[in-house]
Amino acid sequence: MFHRIRRRAKEPSDALRQFAELHAQLQGQVPPGFEVPAPEPEPAEPATTVDDFLPPDLRVPSHNQVDGKMMPWAQPLVLDGEMATCAGCGAYRDWLILSTRGEIWLRCRAGHQQRETRLDTAWYNRNSGPADATHATFEDCLRHLGH
Repeated sequence: MFHRIRRRAKEPSDALRQFAELHAQLQGQVPPGFEVPAPEPEPAEPATTVDDFLPPDLRVPSHNQVDGKMMPWAQPLVLDGEMATCAGCGAYRDWLILSTRGEIWLRCRAGHQQRETRLDTAWYNRNSGPADATHATFEDCLRHLGH
């Protein structure tokens, strides 16, 4: 019984034989349209331009159109292991953190402002959320944030 199986395995199968015959027939043939230059494409009519921009009242100003950004920071601000305090009144929480011209400024509830050199705009961008409003003046923004 095993000799019959081995004998059958040595002979090519019918499918393999048919494949070899088909391969031999197609060996010298070239597909139709091969090496024939493609026809020149017809000139397309110009596409109509569509104003797909948002209406002006829904557009957000780009970073170079904004003088600065600010965010509230209610909890104490710990930098390099020490708590940031206001130089004017000693407040240590409820800050407004302002980012303008590559500098970070802290503003306390009393209105004192001080530059914070231990923070940079990368820190601000990591910790701020998306802007919920834009304002024409600094005072409008302070009013919006409750200061």
